[in-house]
Amino acid sequence: MRGTELSREVGWQDLLELHVVKKLRLIVRRRFGVEIGFASAEGARIDGPADTDACAQLAVAALGGLGDRVRAVAFACSAHGGRRELASPIVVDGVRIGCAFAAASAEGDQEFLAELVELCAEEMVTFSVEVARRERRNDLARELPTRYSYEAIVGKSRPMQELYRLLDKVIDSDSTVLINGENGTGKELIAKAIHYNSARAGQRFVVQNCSAFNDNLLDSELFGHKKGAFTGAIADKQGLFEVAHQGTFFLDEIGDMSPSLQVKVLRVLQEGTFTPVGDTQSRKVDVRVLAATNRDLKRMVERGEFREDLYYRVNVISLTVPPLRERRDDIPVLIEHFLKRNAKGRRLKVKKLSQGCLDRLLEYPWPGNIRELENEIERLVVLAGDDKVVSEDSLSSRIRQPANKDEVGPTQGPSSLPHAVDTLERNLIYEVLKRNQWNKTKAAQELRISRRNLIRKVAKYKLEKRGAR
Repeated sequence: MRGTELSREVGWQDLLELHVVKKLRLIVRRRFGVEIGFASAEGARIDGPADTDACAQLAVAALGGLGDRVRAVAFACSAHGGRRELASPIVVDGVRIGCAFAAASAEGDQEFLAELVELCAEEMVTFSVEVARRERRNDLARELPTRYSYEAIVGKSRPMQELYRLLDKVIDSDSTVLINGENGTGKELIAKAIHYNSARAGQRFVVQNCSAFNDNLLDSELFGHKKGAFTGAIADKQGLFEVAHQGTFFLDEIGDMSPSLQVKVLRVLQEGTFTPVGDTQSRKVDVRVLAATNRDLKRMVERGEFREDLYYRVNVISLTVPPLRERRDDIPVLIEHFLKRNAKGRRLKVKKLSQGCLDRLLEYPWPGNIRELENEIERLVVLAGDDKVVSEDSLSSRIRQPANKDEVGPTQGPSSLPHAVDTLERNLIYEVLKRNQWNKTKAAQELRISRRNLIRKVAKYKLEKRGAR
């Protein structure tokens, strides 16, 4: 809070009417026969005897070269016949808004008077801070309905506020949007938010994960096919681009699309036309395309793995969904959201987490992002049974006792160089397989080994999808 904000939220008249301030001024008047005066940060007398204008200026000047949190300091003021004045600063959130001051007539009274002047200043500070805090809470409460209006998106952290501001700007356009983010960050939720808050909200929202099919099947899914176009094509099939006509088509994991399909998607984006598999007639559609990826498309363009012209076509507007570790302020809000949702789905009372349980959840790095947090909360609700409060003992072991990578004991490390190489190779293959949805062809391409060699290593390390850890 700055000085301009304080003047809007708390006026000097409010501060002077505080019960404790009035009581302290009465005590000083009766005990010392003087008044506690107040001056603004510029040295203007706010309240006090009319003959203390000069003292107000001198009080501000005396405090000018000192730190914000100081005890009352003494200075000389000729307006009071040589008596020494005492002044204490009034500092709110690092901003000095003024000071309190009073005259001391006797050497022995100065220490007690200084304490009373300081108490007066401190009471004003406490009140001002509390009012500012209450105003910020009210501002947040007024803002939440708007900030949470996007479909199923929960978050009030600074990264999410920046994302909301971008969404505000892109929802009314028809431009292509590229949504970047790690797995589990909620890229599809962002795509839905764009669609359901746009002029196309009344039309279809169609989703296709580009890594879910091989090239032939994905071609048929996206663009449709004619009867007899290939073995098994026993009837005409409408493609998803045609299904999404006048609506929005969300292409998830577009970085996994083959170069041949990239050409066809580029044509739809540029001309709005496509040709179904086995057909000779092109068809025209009006579709807004949203794309998402957890891969670095720019690097893929540099390596020749993604078409440069398509990259610039889908990257007209770029949004990045922050991972959970970069928006830790949202973890308590998300936990509350998932607890309420799970309770509602099971018709139970909303459970609460113990402080220890919450602390562990806040400390965990969340490599699986929001999806991992959501699954953990669902697990806690189930395991808690009839308990109203969930203890940290119910947490998954990886969260309850996170491994410290900086402290690896002798028995934890590899016993030999071949063992270390095998461990590194196994972990790398596992991560690449998981990233490619266990598609061995794509994983082998990324690892730059043959598919047959990859299958052999998968068997060696027991990395079949269901059994892998």
